[in-house]
Amino acid sequence: MDAGLNTSGVKQEIFLKDYTSPAFMAETVDLLFDLDEDTAIVTSRVTYKRMDSGQSNLVLNGGEFMKLLSVNLDGHLLGEDAYVVTEETLTVKSVPDVFTLTIQTELYPADNTRLEGLYKSGGNFCTQCEAEGFRHITYFPDRPDVMAVYTVRIEADKARYPILLSNGNPGKTGDLPEGRHFAEWYDPYPKPSYLFAVVAGNLGVLSDTYKTKSGKRVDLNIYAAEADLEKCHHAMAALKASMKWDEDVFGLEYDLDVYNILAVGDFNMGAMENKGLNVFNTKYVLASPETATDADFDHVEGVIGHEYFHNWTGNRVTCRDWFQLSLKEGLTVFRDQEFSSDLGSRALKRIDDVRLLRAAQFPEDAGPLAHSVRPDHYVEINNFYTATVYNKGAEVIRMMHRLIGAQAFRKGMELYFNRHDGQAVTCDDFAAAMQDSSGKNLDQFKLWYSQAGTPTLTVTRERDGGDILLTVHQSCPPTPGQPEKEPNHLPFLMGWIGPNGEPLEPACSNGVWQEDGCLLEISNSTETFRFKDVPTGSVPSLLRTFTAPVHLKHDLSKEEKLFLMSHDRDPFARWDITQDLLRVEILRLVDSYKDGKAQETVDKDVLDAFGTVLADESADPAFIAELILLPSENDLGQYMDVIKPEEIYLARTQFISQVADAHRDIVLERYKKCREMLENQAQYSLDKNSKGLRRLSNTLLGFIKQTSSGEDVCCEHYNNATNMTDQFAALSVIASSEFQCRNEILANFYHQWKGEDLVIDKWFMAQAMSRRDDALENIVNLIDHPDFSLTNPNRMRSLVMVFAGQNQRHFHANDGRGYNFLAEIIVKVDKVNPQVAARLVAPLGRWKKLDPHRQKLMKTSLDAILNAKHISDDVGELVAKSLAT
Repeated sequence: MDAGLNTSGVKQEIFLKDYTSPAFMAETVDLLFDLDEDTAIVTSRVTYKRMDSGQSNLVLNGGEFMKLLSVNLDGHLLGEDAYVVTEETLTVKSVPDVFTLTIQTELYPADNTRLEGLYKSGGNFCTQCEAEGFRHITYFPDRPDVMAVYTVRIEADKARYPILLSNGNPGKTGDLPEGRHFAEWYDPYPKPSYLFAVVAGNLGVLSDTYKTKSGKRVDLNIYAAEADLEKCHHAMAALKASMKWDEDVFGLEYDLDVYNILAVGDFNMGAMENKGLNVFNTKYVLASPETATDADFDHVEGVIGHEYFHNWTGNRVTCRDWFQLSLKEGLTVFRDQEFSSDLGSRALKRIDDVRLLRAAQFPEDAGPLAHSVRPDHYVEINNFYTATVYNKGAEVIRMMHRLIGAQAFRKGMELYFNRHDGQAVTCDDFAAAMQDSSGKNLDQFKLWYSQAGTPTLTVTRERDGGDILLTVHQSCPPTPGQPEKEPNHLPFLMGWIGPNGEPLEPACSNGVWQEDGCLLEISNSTETFRFKDVPTGSVPSLLRTFTAPVHLKHDLSKEEKLFLMSHDRDPFARWDITQDLLRVEILRLVDSYKDGKAQETVDKDVLDAFGTVLADESADPAFIAELILLPSENDLGQYMDVIKPEEIYLARTQFISQVADAHRDIVLERYKKCREMLENQAQYSLDKNSKGLRRLSNTLLGFIKQTSSGEDVCCEHYNNATNMTDQFAALSVIASSEFQCRNEILANFYHQWKGEDLVIDKWFMAQAMSRRDDALENIVNLIDHPDFSLTNPNRMRSLVMVFAGQNQRHFHANDGRGYNFLAEIIVKVDKVNPQVAARLVAPLGRWKKLDPHRQKLMKTSLDAILNAKHISDDVGELVAKSLAT
C-alpha cells in the first residue's frame, strides 16, 4: 500500500482497494536523539516480527532531510550488499522472523523548511510526523497500522536546550559531559509513528494539575516563549474544561501522568495530537484581550479541545490507513463542536460551523478536487487534509448521532472503544459499533463515506383537504470519477409555525416529533410525508439545525420567508431563512447590473424586515449580528451558474448602502447603545452578553461605514478600542475604505504591534480583504514587506490565502493579475514548503463557473504552475486535477 516511484520518477497513485496488512510489525521502538546546532544523529532500535511468511525482505520508508549512516541487524553491522537504499525506501534483505534492527541517520533540521520530520523553529527543535513525517527522521514502516511502544532518550546542550520532551511519561534525567544533559520518556500505549514527537528548546512553562474523575492527578504543562506565558492561561483553562467534558459526556479519562502542549510559530497545521505531547501553532494557544479577538479565544478553546479529544478518538483507537482519515478527524471535529456548543451558545456555534462548511467544503464538493469523506485513491496524502474529511466528516457523525439518538450514540462510543482500544481500524468499524448499539441499519447511510458531492433537497407542498403533503426530492450532481449517485440516507428535521406565529406539532404519517422538531428520514430519491390538520397559513420551518450537509430548495414565497424571519422558534432555521432571503435579493440585484450600474433597488419589504431585526432589543445581540450579516461574496457565487465577481461586489455593497440609508437612525442608535453598555463594564469580559455586544456593534460598523458619519465613527471606534476584537474590527472596515484616516490607521496598527507575530498577521489579513480599487497592487507589494515571509505558514495564510479565498473582487480581476499572482506564489512556496503551496491551489481550480475569458486566464495560470521546474507531488496532483475537464 505504501507509495513508491514508478519508472518515470512520478509518484504512483495509491488505492484503497489495494490495501494489505503490514508484512512486518514493529513491537518496540527505542530512539536516541543526539542533538547539535546544525545536525542531529538519530539511532533507532526496533524489534520486528514477521506477519507475512511470503515476505523475506523488510521494506522501510525513508525520505528527505536525512543521511543513512549505518544498519545493524541483531548486533551485526550490515554491509551495503545486505540492503538497498533508494530515494524513498530502505530494503533489508532476507531478515529472520523476529529480529532487532538498529539504524543510525543524520538529520539537518535547520535546513528543513518543509516543516516535516525534525526541524527547527525559533531556535527550538520540533517534530511534525503526520501524515508521513517520521520517514524523514529514520527508516521505518511509516504507516498508521504499525503500532508500537516507544522509549525515547534525548541528549542536547543544557544551556541552549534545557527543555527535552517526548511522548508519554517522563523517565530519567541527568547531566552529561561538556555541558550536555539528557531526558528519557516512555509511552506505555502502542501508537503509530505519525503520533511520535520530540521537542528540545529554551522555553518557558505554565503548569497546573487536573484530578480525573477516578482521582488520578495529571500534571499539565504549556510550553511557549517566556514572554508569551501570560497569554497561555485561556488555553490552560480550555484544556481542563476539555478533560472534564470528556469525562462527563463520554466517560473518557486521560490515561498518562502528564499532558504537555508546545506552542510553536512555524507549523503547517493548526495543531497535532501527538500522544501526551501536543504541538500547537501559536495561533491556537496564545490569547490575551489586547492581542486576540473574541473569535480567537473561541478558536483556542475549540482547537485545544479537539487535540485533547484525539487522545481517544485518534490515539487510543487510530485509523488503519490514511483513507480512513475521517475516522479520527471527522469524529473529533464533531466532538470539539459539541464541546464548544455546551460551553457557549449552541445556536451560534451551529451557525459558525455551517457557515464554514458552506464556505470551504461546498465549493470543494462542487469543483475538480471533489472527493468523498473516505477517498478511494490519492497520490499525496497531505492533499486530503481537507474540509471534506474534517468538516463534512463531522456532519456525517452528526447525522449518525441524530438518526440513532444521543443515548445509543453514547453506547456506540463505549462499544467502539471496548472493541478497538489499541487498534488501527476503519470507518466501517465505527459505523458497525453505532449500528450494533442502536439496532438501526446503517448500510445505506455509509454511502456518505464513499460518495462525493453535495446533495440537493427540493421540498414542495400540496394541500389535501386539511392535510399538507410535503414531498422531498434528493439529487446529487456528478463529481470526478462518480457520474451516477445513489440516494443518501439522511435525517431531515423540520417544524411548523402557525399563522399567528405559534409553534405547531401536527401528526405526521412517518415522522417522529422530538424536542426540537419533527424528524423525517430520507432514504429514497423522492419521499412524501403527510402532516395532518395543518391550519391554513402555516409555514414549514425546514432543515432545522442543518441536520444534513445539503443544498436546500423549497417553494416558500417571499412573504413566507419574511414571516419565518420574524417568527421561527428554531434559531438556526431563522438565521438560515434570513440568509436565503438576503441571498435571493442580492442575486436579483446582481442580475440587474448593466454597464456597472444597477437597474433595480432593494425590495421595500426586505428593507423593512431588516429594520425590524435591527430594532429588536429582546434577542441575544450576537444572534442579531448573525441575522444582519450578509451572505459573503463567495456564498453568493455558489448560487450562480456563471460567477460575476464585480457585480456581486457592487450588488452586495448596494444592499449595505440602502440599509444604511433607510435605517440610519436605528443603526446608529443600536451601535451607540452597544458601546455605552460595554463602556460601563469595568474590564474586558468573555461572558455571553459582552461578546454579543461587541459582535453586534462591530457588525454594525460595516453599515455605518456607508453613512455620512462613517469615517468619524469608524476611526473613533479604532482609537477608543481597548481590546483586539474592537480594534481589528475597525481596522478591517477602514482598510477597505476610502477614508482619509486609512493610511494613518494602518501605520498606527503596524507600529503598535510590530513584534507581535499573530497580531501582525491580522494587519496583513485586513489588507488582503480590502476591496479598494488599489487593493491588488497593495497586496502584491506586501510580498516584499520586511515582515512577510514565504517560509512562515501563518504569514502565508494571512495574506495570500485570505486574498485568494475571500477577496473575490480582486482575485478574479478581469486582466488575470490575481490568478498570475497566486500562481507565482505557489511556484515559489513549493520549493520550500509543498504542503503550504498545495493548500493555495484550490481557488485556481474553480474555473468552470467563470466566464470564458476568466476561464482561459485561470487555466493559463494553472498551466504555468504545472510547467514549472521540479514541481512537487503535493502541488502537481492538485493542479492536474484542477485542469481536468
